Amino acid sequence: MSLFGKDVELIPKKAYISVKRKKQFAMLIPATKTRFDIGINLKGQEAAGVLALDTKTSGMVSHRIELQSIEDLSSEVIDWLKKAYESAG
Repeated sequence: MSLFGKDVELIPKKAYISVKRKKQFAMLIPATKTRFDIGINLKGQEAAGVLALDTKTSGMVSHRIELQSIEDLSSEVIDWLKKAYESAG
């Protein structure tokens, strides 16, 4: 997470990893055997591109990005994570 800042904490939970600054801005979620999800807190942001509204985490994050392979980890995904990081601090 050095792309963001030294104030990022990764906190393992039972079913995901919480990514925090002053508050949680993302969740790393092993969704299935073939899919990995990134939950992102960007309240008020419209869904666009790979960023979809979240309907699975009971309000813990506002949006979700689904990754089927490492190739799906694009600059667009990193940009959304950076935006969430900036809004969490």
